[in-house]
Amino acid sequence: MQQPAPPLAVIAAALRRERDRAGISLAELARRAGLAKSTLSQLESGAGNPSIETLWALGVALGVPFSRLVEPPPSPVRVVRAGSSPRVRAEGADFYGTLLTAGVPGTRRDVYVLELEPGARRDADPHIPGSVEHLIVSAGRIRTGPVDELVELGPGDYVTFPGDVPHSYEALEPGSWATLVMEHR
Repeated sequence: MQQPAPPLAVIAAALRRERDRAGISLAELARRAGLAKSTLSQLESGAGNPSIETLWALGVALGVPFSRLVEPPPSPVRVVRAGSSPRVRAEGADFYGTLLTAGVPGTRRDVYVLELEPGARRDADPHIPGSVEHLIVSAGRIRTGPVDELVELGPGDYVTFPGDVPHSYEALEPGSWATLVMEHR
């Protein structure tokens, strides 16, 4: 598992990424944010101690929310182990809800039930660009994910990964089955 980056390293990487995305120079971003070019240079190198106000000014100058400068970008592969997410109980019923992932507006989703038996691995070609797969194992054990980052999952485990890269599915126990949500962005 990837360890979270230190906050200064996350901020430095985000500033460089967003400045490159905006196509502006260090001097131009410093001017727009009302900062000294040397201050911005230090922040992009992972040094300095930016205040909230400095980061807000940079976010406004870059046209991005504050959160994009302080949160590390999500990994394209995310695993949620059974029991690791907070459960919320409903009133008046023995019912619990667990949010695994929030959807993005304007997406198309297809839901499948997959039944797998041990034997040959199923290799899948990349789907259309922007496809994302979400898989929840209901029974058995399954190895799945992009071919260069396979993960093993058991009952209740959840994984999401890009569906527009080569990926595979393999049952590790008889009677394995899972729910697959295919998201097309």
